[in-house]
Amino acid sequence: MPASATKSPRVAVIADSDTRWKWGALTAQRLAPTAAGSRLDGYLLRGRATPTARQLQEVGVQADSLREVTGAEFLRAMTEEAPDVLVLALVGGGVQAMLHGLRNAWGSGPRPVVVTGYVGVVYEKLADGLLLRHGADLVLANSRHDADRFRAVYEGVGADASSVTEVALPFLGGAPYTGEHQPYTVVFAAQPSVPDNRRDRTYLLDRLVQHARRHPDREVLLKLRSRPGEHTTHIEELPYQKLVQGRDVPANFRLVYGHMGEVLDRTDLLVTVSSTAALEALHRSVPTVVLTDLGVREALGNHHFTGSGCLASWDQLDAGHRPVPDAEWVARQGVAADGSYDTAFDTARERIARLLDRPGALPPLNPYYTPETAPGYLPGILARHHLGPDGAPLPGAPAADRAPGPVRQIVRRAARGAYRHGVQRVAPVIRRMGEL
Repeated sequence: MPASATKSPRVAVIADSDTRWKWGALTAQRLAPTAAGSRLDGYLLRGRATPTARQLQEVGVQADSLREVTGAEFLRAMTEEAPDVLVLALVGGGVQAMLHGLRNAWGSGPRPVVVTGYVGVVYEKLADGLLLRHGADLVLANSRHDADRFRAVYEGVGADASSVTEVALPFLGGAPYTGEHQPYTVVFAAQPSVPDNRRDRTYLLDRLVQHARRHPDREVLLKLRSRPGEHTTHIEELPYQKLVQGRDVPANFRLVYGHMGEVLDRTDLLVTVSSTAALEALHRSVPTVVLTDLGVREALGNHHFTGSGCLASWDQLDAGHRPVPDAEWVARQGVAADGSYDTAFDTARERIARLLDRPGALPPLNPYYTPETAPGYLPGILARHHLGPDGAPLPGAPAADRAPGPVRQIVRRAARGAYRHGVQRVAPVIRRMGEL
């Protein structure tokens, strides 16, 4: 149970995808650096996007323990040996379900400090996602801009906004950009679900290939998030690997995987529609472009970058345009290119220390959504995670009291493979047939 702040805290992270594991594990390290002797225990919530071993390795965070769990198994683990700090790195509905499940499990007894937040840029479902995260002790905002918006939403519905804590994205870092590489390298950071249709994705691929042909002296890289068969936070129905098959591409164009930070080490121009990779690049002063070719639209997320100075089109890039980011916009987005990043998590660490040193048990978790405030919404969210209206696991909720045997593991992998095949191959065909 929660230890004194004078001792190295034990931190646990539960995540439901590779991206959220990256955010959660790196956030945990920022809040309780492993160099200080803290322990990190990881839990991967079983589902369609459970990270593969390769995806976990790419994140580069070594947990002291790591295991795959169902929701019921995780709740049981938190009652048997709760950490000092718990990071909920889940989709909004998952956070809400775990908050209610943990409230039921812990009651009014001792409990950890509970932390949650967002993986990257928050450009859609602001109110919905925030209220689903309400109830944690700390709701982390990755920038001053987000912190202001988060507090306004909570205060606007009469919810306690004191949990909102300004930090920064935990995966920013790397050496600042100092000048052009040889060869000059252009990187397009792909996204699994933006844009979400074949026409637009094919257009972006065509323009990237054309750029490579126009500039044979450059290296042009298509940075991909996942390999075929893997899933990330968002479903990718039309992976670029599939779209590029059979195309005649120039020798200076190729696909790359791996850690984004390592790719940025050799990048001279980062191009994207709205990926969080843009913020990573801006943090390192790498020239960055957010494309306007498909419009500046909420559905694409590039509207978030209005005022950044980074919006441009492929035609402008082909003609030699290089963006100059707006310093004030960059500062409000938590990019911290001014060198202030080292102190970005100080406030969060101090708040956690005060909570750990508080005399007596912390008060029970108190989410905004309850059976009284959202009787038509909350029960469905809890039921999807096999929890009843009171947060208790429903009879027959999936659990794993022992490690799965080889047959069960094979069946589980086959089921995931079938799901991913359906998403990436069958669903697009059905959609095209429906448009005939």
